[in-house]
Amino acid sequence: MFPLRRRPGFLAVVLLLLLFLSFQLLIHVPSVGSALSLCLFSDHHTERKGPGSCHGCRNGMDDADKTIAYTDQDGRIKLFKVTTTEFLSSSIWKNPLLPKDTQPLAQTQEIAKEQLPDTGSEISNISTTGTLETRRNDPIKLKREVFRRKRKEDRTQELLQVDREAELNMRNVATDRSRNFSNKIIMAKVYATIAHSQKQPDLYVLLMTCIKQSQEGIGDAHMDYKFDLSALERAKAIGHALSSARDVLYNSGEVSRRLRVMLQSTELNIHSVKKQNSFLVQHAAKTVPMPLHCLHMQLTTDYHFRDGVVKEYFRDAALKEEEDKAKREDRSLYHYAIFSDNVLAASVVVRSTVTHAKEPEKHVFHIVTDRLNFAAMTMWFISNPPLPATVHVENIDNFKWLNSSYCSVLRQLESARLKEYYFKAHDPSSLSDGNENLKYRNPKYLSMLNHLRFYMPEIHPKFDKILFLDDDVVVQEDLTPLWDVDLKGMVNGAFETCKESFHRFNTYLNFSHPKISENFDPHACGWAFGMNMFDLKEWKKQNITGICHYWQDLNEDRKLWKLDTLPPGLITFYNLTYPLNRTWHVLGLGYDPAVDLVEIENAAVVHYNGNYKPWLDLAISKYKPYWSKYVDLDNSHIQRCYMSEQ
Repeated sequence: MFPLRRRPGFLAVVLLLLLFLSFQLLIHVPSVGSALSLCLFSDHHTERKGPGSCHGCRNGMDDADKTIAYTDQDGRIKLFKVTTTEFLSSSIWKNPLLPKDTQPLAQTQEIAKEQLPDTGSEISNISTTGTLETRRNDPIKLKREVFRRKRKEDRTQELLQVDREAELNMRNVATDRSRNFSNKIIMAKVYATIAHSQKQPDLYVLLMTCIKQSQEGIGDAHMDYKFDLSALERAKAIGHALSSARDVLYNSGEVSRRLRVMLQSTELNIHSVKKQNSFLVQHAAKTVPMPLHCLHMQLTTDYHFRDGVVKEYFRDAALKEEEDKAKREDRSLYHYAIFSDNVLAASVVVRSTVTHAKEPEKHVFHIVTDRLNFAAMTMWFISNPPLPATVHVENIDNFKWLNSSYCSVLRQLESARLKEYYFKAHDPSSLSDGNENLKYRNPKYLSMLNHLRFYMPEIHPKFDKILFLDDDVVVQEDLTPLWDVDLKGMVNGAFETCKESFHRFNTYLNFSHPKISENFDPHACGWAFGMNMFDLKEWKKQNITGICHYWQDLNEDRKLWKLDTLPPGLITFYNLTYPLNRTWHVLGLGYDPAVDLVEIENAAVVHYNGNYKPWLDLAISKYKPYWSKYVDLDNSHIQRCYMSEQ
């Protein structure tokens, strides 16, 4: 009986012990407490579940800071803080009120945005896909984004500019150091001449040795980082030698006199080198490159010794002859005049024009060449027809009206005086006599092809308008709008070349001659041949060819202008030239390395006027691709002649 009576107390103790252990378990093992809470209050959790309420989340929790480090645009390390609340705001939870197929996925994405401006807080916003969408729709935030991107781009450009300026400063410093080295060599030469004149052989030998060693150290370098490794030691050596020479030989008057002598001698050398360079450039410009000569020879051989393939070309050309004949005289088509003895150049002009023509079947090219190149020119366009355009090649010798009794220029070209001017070494224009006008002795001025532009109505009597193209141009746009340009009663549509005081009439004509000064304005604007629209109806009405003959007869002794085609053109078309828009014709690719590349890209026609023609090795390399991309590199003759030179 006793144990039974004491059992309730024992049970109470056991119950208290179990409660104590459970309490300890709940305190020290949170997962158990969480599970129990979820079990006891599951209904309550289900009711509260939704955006903003989640398992493990509670309102009013203490903010916990996170610190994020980053480097700014200047490379400096910076910090900013993000609170727990901002992290929670980046979470996306399912909304039980939305259909399942429209609910966003539950996710927490941390997207660190750009830091705020230095004047504000260093705390950055953390956004999610949802907040980014809101930002896109918010005009204020969108403007802020644009501003930040613009600021970043501006800062990047500033840093690039700083880098460029730093590089330029370094190059300038390097150039100055190399100049100082060169100046030491010059002064060493001065003191060496003085030492030699004052019987100081040891000092003279020392200075000359230092000069020789320093020149070897410099070589062709224009900056100090290009110097030989021993150049620094040699600079020190020549510096010590100069110091010793100044102590022994310094006399300001003598040094000044020696420097003047050296300056005069250098100027004479520069003048001589310039003359020699001018002569060599002119000589190179007149020379036919070997591959081009090879091409002409190959085509001429094909023309005269026709094998089976070439006969097929001629058979096809004969069948097409009647159709082409009708096109050659059709006034409704677009007609071009090209005078050339260069097959490759003429082919590029035709091919580039046809490539950009909107209606190539309406374009007709009339090419006139000389007897020597007629076979090659004809063979090229028979074997490589620029279909669907039409090409007609003519021989200048077939123009029966072109004779010395009618043509003043031809009569002058055949004269003994002109031959002596060109071919006698003792003539005042020769290199030995120091005349600078070497370019006027270019044999191209002896070719009648160069003067045929003054006889357009005689060559093409049935046309009202014709577009003249030089063989050193490349066409980059459709030229048919030129036929719609109203020349306003003028004969010649051309691109004016005058800029400030350059390329005006006094540049080309001799205004000391009364015939010139009485009839022309020295400040009248010059223009260019190369791409000219001629109104042949007005030409005949104004008797342009007769005006040209009148002035050519007056210039038989070359007192009015040197032998060229532009000066008589300026005179003949004086007050009869309509200025075309500048974008039609860009010049200078044959002599000026500073032509704006944007102007070249936007031009309808680019002109390689000058000595540096694109088919020569002299060509300015950055301009050559505009021409060479229209060369038919698939042609077997071009491959044979040009590839063998590689």
